[in-house]
Amino acid sequence: MTYRGRFAPSPTGPLHFGSLVSALTSWLDARAQRGAWLVRVEDIDGPRTVPGAAEDILATLERFGMRADETPVWQSQRMARYQHALEQLKSTGLVYPCGCTRKEIADSLLHAHARNTTLAYPGTCRTGLHGKPARAWRLRVPDGEPAVITFDDRWQGPQTQNLATEVGDFVLRRADDQWAYQLAVVVDDADAGITHIVRGEDLMDSTARQIYLQRCLGVATPEYLHVPVVTNEHGEKLSKQNGATALDSDKPLEALGAAARHLGLKLGSEPPTTLEQFYSAATAAWAKRMNIRASR
Repeated sequence: MTYRGRFAPSPTGPLHFGSLVSALTSWLDARAQRGAWLVRVEDIDGPRTVPGAAEDILATLERFGMRADETPVWQSQRMARYQHALEQLKSTGLVYPCGCTRKEIADSLLHAHARNTTLAYPGTCRTGLHGKPARAWRLRVPDGEPAVITFDDRWQGPQTQNLATEVGDFVLRRADDQWAYQLAVVVDDADAGITHIVRGEDLMDSTARQIYLQRCLGVATPEYLHVPVVTNEHGEKLSKQNGATALDSDKPLEALGAAARHLGLKLGSEPPTTLEQFYSAATAAWAKRMNIRASR
């Protein structure tokens, strides 16, 4: 199998340290396994996309020595593919329209919590809209044992999630006509032939849904690796929403060295003085940490 990995930033602002860790991890994994490293701009959420942010992210990656092996892909140019996938799922009977508002869902979940039962979407519209207008499209998840999704994460170890009790039927197209992350990422990864997904631990909870969706669409399931996210002084995930600052492009080695330390990589007694030295040492350290054989 030829390794194909990717980094998929959302252009909601400039690249920050937390995103750099994800980018570096995916880059090192691809290089250690002599594979291809791709970049996908996840600008599917129009209201959150900041004009010019995608171009700035790509330029920052290049200044830090990470250049995609193929032309970057933009989700905003792939709307027809997502529609095609939705129509494919509709033909199987697994997708249904949902007329629930956020308040109605929140109220039903609160009621469920009071009864000490599931907090997953309760399937209100599974049997019809009951006079309400369609707002979103949901994918029906199975009940019982088929709802239990397991996978072996390369960093975190064995993982299990029951989609029926922990998630419920999940959205593929939102009420505001935006495509849901789960559908877009599965279609994109399948079309690009992605074999390995390396990303932050904050996306671990999405993995079971994506594996189920891959099975519904009849596409391959990649291997997964979720690295610990970077947190701020309050223990919150470092993000643009909580004030993460943009990377200083004039000091790439300083930021890359800090990212390597976050991953627990030992680069030797003498700190690298060039990007070439850094990536050579970091790739070897990553291969050793992940027990990746040089012949791969």
